[in-house]
Amino acid sequence: MSTDLSVTVADGVALLEMCRPPANYFDEALIGAIVDNALRLDEDPACRVIVLASEGKHFCAGADFGGGDFARDRVATSQRLYRRAAKLFDVRTPMIAAVQGAAIGGGLGLACAADFRVAEAGSWFAANFALLGFHQGFGLSVTLPELMGRQAAADLLLTGRRITGDQALRLGLADRLAEPGQLRETSMAYAAEIAAAAPLAVRAIRATLRQGLADRVRHVLEHELAEQARLWDTRDSAEGIAASLERRTAVFRGE
Repeated sequence: MSTDLSVTVADGVALLEMCRPPANYFDEALIGAIVDNALRLDEDPACRVIVLASEGKHFCAGADFGGGDFARDRVATSQRLYRRAAKLFDVRTPMIAAVQGAAIGGGLGLACAADFRVAEAGSWFAANFALLGFHQGFGLSVTLPELMGRQAAADLLLTGRRITGDQALRLGLADRLAEPGQLRETSMAYAAEIAAAAPLAVRAIRATLRQGLADRVRHVLEHELAEQARLWDTRDSAEGIAASLERRTAVFRGE
């Protein structure tokens, strides 16, 4: 088992906790561990609901473009990572993402792969891809409009702006809002509500509601990957990523 992912099961609820604080950046290994454990839990009768959480200040800040495999070969690394991540949509067990701090970029994609999201008022969500000069990934082209509606999703994707937890709740991106300091407890209580229902019925209802979602995500993911590869080869993308790493405002020239 990955040391970057803790897995515990109790009272019908599995807790998958990312352990890369403070930002919980992901890579193929961490995404693979989440996918493999979630699929394994599908076969565990002791697990009826999964809560995806994380240690530290932020839920997940996506991929770390400043180092690792992304710095060496961004295109090939993203292809491997996101194709592996698409298997999250094959998981048959309901999943709740407990979002503290930021769910940004690919971290937002990870949160949107879950069935539900619990946030605090101080949590924030951002699809900041346009501010980095490239296309969104992780199937967000499908999941974000599904959750928020096309117009609200377009607003977030084209501006890259942040929204807070209470704004996310109003827009449908978050499903429940926890009191300050009560995120984990609220998420686990939500999971317990689902776990108390008839498990065969829960899985059947969920499968009906999500019918075709995995296929749609896989289809759009290939388009996302192609657009990312194309745009990563532009000066604007180089500027956007550099500006983010240097914590300054990017100056884009359409090149």
